[in-house]
Amino acid sequence: MSSIAATWQSTRSRTWFWPVLIFLIAISYAWWYDVTPFSTVTLDWLGLELDVAVIIGVYVMLALGLNIVVGFAGLLDLGYVAFFAIGAYTVGWLGSGFFNSRDIHVASTAPESLVGVHVSIWIVILAAGVATAVAGVIIGWPTLRLRGDYLAIVTLGFGEIIPDVFRNGDAMAVPCGLQATPPFIDFCDKNVTNGVRGIKPLDAAGFPELSTALPFLPDRFSRIEVRWWYLAIIAIVVVTIFVISRLQYSKLGRAWIAVREDEIAASAMGVPLMRTKLWAYAIGAVFGGFAGAFYGSFIGAVDPTAFFFNISVLILVMVVVGGMGNIWGVVLGAVTIEYLNFKGLDKIGERVNDLIGAVGIDQEVDVPKHKFLIFGVLLVIMMLVRPEGLLPSARRKAELHEAEEIGEPDVYDDLYDVRREGD
Repeated sequence: MSSIAATWQSTRSRTWFWPVLIFLIAISYAWWYDVTPFSTVTLDWLGLELDVAVIIGVYVMLALGLNIVVGFAGLLDLGYVAFFAIGAYTVGWLGSGFFNSRDIHVASTAPESLVGVHVSIWIVILAAGVATAVAGVIIGWPTLRLRGDYLAIVTLGFGEIIPDVFRNGDAMAVPCGLQATPPFIDFCDKNVTNGVRGIKPLDAAGFPELSTALPFLPDRFSRIEVRWWYLAIIAIVVVTIFVISRLQYSKLGRAWIAVREDEIAASAMGVPLMRTKLWAYAIGAVFGGFAGAFYGSFIGAVDPTAFFFNISVLILVMVVVGGMGNIWGVVLGAVTIEYLNFKGLDKIGERVNDLIGAVGIDQEVDVPKHKFLIFGVLLVIMMLVRPEGLLPSARRKAELHEAEEIGEPDVYDDLYDVRREGD
């Protein structure tokens, strides 16, 4: 018995034990969440239906992408929603009938009779990553020379500009020919984004090419029975965590941390500041594009009014609350904050109103209506009680508590006390 206990203890101590256990619980959730007695907790108390879990998974990806920029490289980005929007619109362009003058089908779940550009969602997700990486380089190249508040203000501006471009893109001036007079390019108005109406419907994910060889794979994911969507987002999140964890301990990841700690010292040690920051911004944008593409395909539509500034703030709060620089802390923060935002406060409001009704008070409290006030209060409390986050990295925790452990220095320690005893 003692040998079995020792083996179990050594297994638990391995770094892969808890991630594998969490993955197995997450992947099996699709089969036991609605089974009694689990459904009493998962559905009745928490309201964690699979569609809610899919949205939470999308925000986990967004938080992991922003963690590269903010947590690893120390760059304050307040416009991350722009990459989310670019990824979603990539699906709108490559996975719908928006360009109805074309008839292109590439391993798509759409019927052959539908006109437009219909490319497999798995290819579109990769295309969204490329598009957001290019956008990250274009945005980051002129702005990453700034620091601190100045960088935050510029990224905030880009986060507001790009959704506005999509909102007004139903009459966008694009080059359509040449002319003999300056500027020698003839511009004409084209409908690029369909304006405030958005693009819909979008193609769903699926495996039309593989379902013949592997019959258990569906041709097309259903938006009513979302089990396959859930399994897909879990798989994408796992791949994201693996890639980012490898990046974190690579040469580039250590350069990010060096730049975050002290740019001057990092530059003196030979770290190219601009190139290192640009890599962080572009790679972080890639995961935002992946999340946007998957989200657009899942909800079946893309709308410019869905990408507002509050999303950037919410994702930043997930990173800060979870623990900047720690992958698992960011995952925990994203799950907690997005659950409260999307479903948790509704369930808390129901319980509060049940309690108020039980004591005989004929009044209801709309808890979700005050969610930004609640998030603000929770964030202030978090910064006062645990500023390093729920699950911080060891380095981040040591930095924040170093001053507390050392204590305030006495500025008069080095001065000779000339006061005489009794004066």
